[in-house]
Amino acid sequence: MTTESFRPIFVLGCPRSGTTLLQQMLHSHRRIAFPSETRFVHTSYEARHGFGDLERAENRRALAEWITGGRDTKFKVLELDAADVIEEIVHGPPTLGSALAAVFRAYARRHGKPRWGDKRPSYFRRVPMLQRMFPDAQFVHLVRDGRDAVSSLMGMPWFKGDIYAAALTWREAVDIGTNLAARLGPRTFHELRYEDLVAEPEDTLMKLCAFIGEEYDPEMTRAYEHARRTVPSTRKWHLRTHEAVNTRRVGAWRDRLEGWEADLVGHVLNSRLLHHGYSLSEGSRPAAAHLARFHRLAAHRWRTRHTQAVRDRLAEAREPNPVASRLAGPVPVA
Repeated sequence: MTTESFRPIFVLGCPRSGTTLLQQMLHSHRRIAFPSETRFVHTSYEARHGFGDLERAENRRALAEWITGGRDTKFKVLELDAADVIEEIVHGPPTLGSALAAVFRAYARRHGKPRWGDKRPSYFRRVPMLQRMFPDAQFVHLVRDGRDAVSSLMGMPWFKGDIYAAALTWREAVDIGTNLAARLGPRTFHELRYEDLVAEPEDTLMKLCAFIGEEYDPEMTRAYEHARRTVPSTRKWHLRTHEAVNTRRVGAWRDRLEGWEADLVGHVLNSRLLHHGYSLSEGSRPAAAHLARFHRLAAHRWRTRHTQAVRDRLAEAREPNPVASRLAGPVPVA
């Protein structure tokens, strides 16, 4: 065991890159509790000013009731007693990070594990937020061949974008991942490829466990047993987590993308694909109209990100309390 063995772990990556599979694998580790997406971390951070000074117990209670019963959260997936969690937050340290950590620690305690993590693909855009609340966190970035990720994303009933938005999302995710790797360093940031995870799961998971400071647990490769109990069959896009890991979906983009789509995605992602070890296929240069549309969307998103960054700095200046968690160390388990 290392001194890093109790740091929170966050899994992130472009949607449809295998983050749910990795979450199930991590939860199957005997020491780590890793729930499915809860959706109350980023929303509570965005709403933090509305709860006022958390030094006041009534404000901590309002925050706790919002986390456990809010319309936009998925607290129920944790199967925790809301009343107990509310009291734990009310009697805990007066920071937002502490309130959120109390929820995850309660989940870990329920599973008899001393460590917790959380997964959400879009966390790749939220690492500064997560670091503010959990300064000792570790980040695991899962990368999948952009052509496979994009073609899979296009088939999701909840995805409202088009091929341009899907390709740009993958590009943003890997670019941010590259920057995070350089900025955070190897003790805080670890990147792995989906293709390696499904082709050589034991070796890939051993390297991941070395990063997070844990001994490898063979149960991680049998995560499908846990997924069959916890991933509902109604979520058809996650049913492959019910199977033992396999490589059948590697390269599926060849059957999923139309010719012009494959040409576009391959062209706008080519340097990033090569950087992450993916081979390129021959194709035609995309039509000028398709490239122009992609680059217009890229420019729009760049402006949106920078506008949001300014708003975030202003919001930080108005915070009534620090946001960093004061709950550290192992989760007490029986």
